[in-house]
Amino acid sequence: MISHQTSPPEGARDEDARPLFLCTNDDGIHAFGLELLIQAAGKLGEVFVVAPDRQRSASSQSLTLRSRITKTEESAGRLALSGTPTDCVLIAVEKLCEQLYERPPKFVLSGVNHGPNMGEDVLYSGTVAAAIEGTILGVPSIAVSFMGQDDDRLAGYADLLERLLRGLVTRDDFPEETLLNINLPDLPASEVRGSRVTVLDSRQYVGSVNRLDPAGRDEFWIGDGTPDWKGRADSDFSAVDAGYVSITPLHLDLTNFRLIEKVRNWPLEL
Repeated sequence: MISHQTSPPEGARDEDARPLFLCTNDDGIHAFGLELLIQAAGKLGEVFVVAPDRQRSASSQSLTLRSRITKTEESAGRLALSGTPTDCVLIAVEKLCEQLYERPPKFVLSGVNHGPNMGEDVLYSGTVAAAIEGTILGVPSIAVSFMGQDDDRLAGYADLLERLLRGLVTRDDFPEETLLNINLPDLPASEVRGSRVTVLDSRQYVGSVNRLDPAGRDEFWIGDGTPDWKGRADSDFSAVDAGYVSITPLHLDLTNFRLIEKVRNWPLEL
């Protein structure tokens, strides 16, 4: 259930409206990275923002079921929902875009996340989950993350991000059932060496589960572990570590096709 109503932004029903971009994230409606994404997308088309009202990192593909989702209008064309990033995209695409703009978004743009989303992290990431939900709903989608935490350094990526998005959202052959997962290196934008199309790396976190209670009660904290990357030469981690922007195509089908015949030949008796 969604509470309240929102007035359509001025000019939203113009028949000659610019392409509509739905922007969201998992760091919350007030995150600096989201503002940077909005500015870049705003130079390419009309922007509608629907994002969580608070931090929702590592929420993965979580949906809020059988609970009320409220919305708050931050400003014209900007809504904060009490749900997850997946909630935000689902509600925006299925209800709000048609209600307010009378058309679906051309792209779902998620980010810019404060921190990387590479390797197995894409299975946990709310940033990537928002792009996955857009893809499930038939809307081309892109997730963008920044390796670092310095907002001043991230701000320097404004022009690069605009150029990168322009090269992607203007294509007429964007693949179906596929999203792009982009990671920006933790370097000044002027030092970026270019971009690489990559595969997901693999990593294992060391020390990510900690016990905090000195009294010995069963109380734990998950996070702040140190990632141990395997570092394939064509991987996302290797690319950003070498100073490149990593662009990884991800598709929704998780089937391991290389093992289909092998598993079919297992002597399974039921």
